[in-house]
Amino acid sequence: MGNSTVDDLSARRRSGTQVERVMRTIRDRIASRSLAPGAKIPSIRSAAETMRVSKSTVVEAYERLMAEGIIKSRPGSGFYSAAPLAPLSLAEIAPRLDRSIDPFWVSRQSLEAGGDMLKPGCGWLPSHWMPEEEIRRSLRSLAKLEDRTGLTDYGSPLGLSALRQYLSRRMAEQDLHVTVEQILLTDSGTQAIDLVCRLLLQPGDTVLVDDPCYFNFLALLRAHQAKAVGVPYTATGPDISLFEQALADHRPRLYITNSGLHNPTGAALSAVTAHKVLKLAEKHDLIIVEDDIFADFEIEPAPRLAALDGLDRVVRVGSFSKALSASFRCGYVASSRDWIDKLTDHRIATGFSSSRLTEELVLGVLSSGAYRKHREILRGRLAEARAATLPRLRALGIEPWIEPRAGMFVWGRLPGGMDAAHVARHALADGAVLAPGNVFSASQTMTGFLRFNVAQCADDRVFDILEKAMRRAA
Repeated sequence: MGNSTVDDLSARRRSGTQVERVMRTIRDRIASRSLAPGAKIPSIRSAAETMRVSKSTVVEAYERLMAEGIIKSRPGSGFYSAAPLAPLSLAEIAPRLDRSIDPFWVSRQSLEAGGDMLKPGCGWLPSHWMPEEEIRRSLRSLAKLEDRTGLTDYGSPLGLSALRQYLSRRMAEQDLHVTVEQILLTDSGTQAIDLVCRLLLQPGDTVLVDDPCYFNFLALLRAHQAKAVGVPYTATGPDISLFEQALADHRPRLYITNSGLHNPTGAALSAVTAHKVLKLAEKHDLIIVEDDIFADFEIEPAPRLAALDGLDRVVRVGSFSKALSASFRCGYVASSRDWIDKLTDHRIATGFSSSRLTEELVLGVLSSGAYRKHREILRGRLAEARAATLPRLRALGIEPWIEPRAGMFVWGRLPGGMDAAHVARHALADGAVLAPGNVFSASQTMTGFLRFNVAQCADDRVFDILEKAMRRAA
């Protein structure tokens, strides 16, 4: 075979590869919904320049796409998408992630893990730490209700008034004075944030998050097609100079954070940082969503943005899943009355009404004197678990970023630049679910960190598996 023939074959193969690349680019844009049905496709000249291929390559790619019925030509006008609206795939609307650092995949691993799977990376307490007897007592009382509507009827869209009154009293203990009309009950804390996002965000909006932050914040923002921008978190809150820079550079609509016990670091917001955050929020017209889900674990309560702000530009959300029961899908939003009215409309559109049965059950447990004692016991058990876990992590060369004063989380740095995702993959193969740092990072700069739940680290096998996984990953 002569050189000219070989060159011709190479050229044809190269051209074929380029044609496939152009076709794949158009298909991907349609799949991600950036090209809706009837949307105009880039012209032949524009596509050739953008993809750095010849016009003839684009012509061939477009002819094939027309033959497949994916695009169509309108003489004198150009090319248009002819494909039906693609199902929204959350995996396709963000950069591809290694599965071990994908928030959806890590959540599934934790939630679907069998009874034999160890879960030092999960975000909840062991089931035997929960107030089981109080829950059973509340269930028995609920079964005896003479008012049958509590067992069979729809609940109010706002939620059970008595539970909202209880929450109003609890918030007053944090110097946040909220009327019952300013509280909306939801199916979970996650739904509470979702409703706020539905109300305030449009696709393409920018949202500030802590870096690192609770990984489901990132998953939710991906679902709303918002852009998450991370601000480095310190031991006393977000880095204020970088927070201000991000406000100037990105003009975000929202900032979502934990100001009590921070997830995943275990840090707590200081009063100085809280005031600076609120001053910047006012200057840049920023709305803050404050997730207060870990309040029951605090020993010395941190400042609350919602209390300092008076719910002017701060929205408080929370739930009862961490200290009471994850089976009770019940959360809440506290906000200005005007926003509560709008959020209630979204609540009706997406869930129709509240779950009165669940809300009666939650109220029955929370209003019992036993629940206050349960909270005190939990704080003591968590303190003992932290005291037992920290030395064992240090013995493996894992240094806590800070020593948390309360709560369940330790944010640990692996030694020697080790990749936490590699460690997590090896641990999973041996029966333990870990939470690698980049699951929590919008900037993907937490490669060397793992989040540990001290309440889930009592089993010696956790550290045996962790040590083995670190050896393999080194």
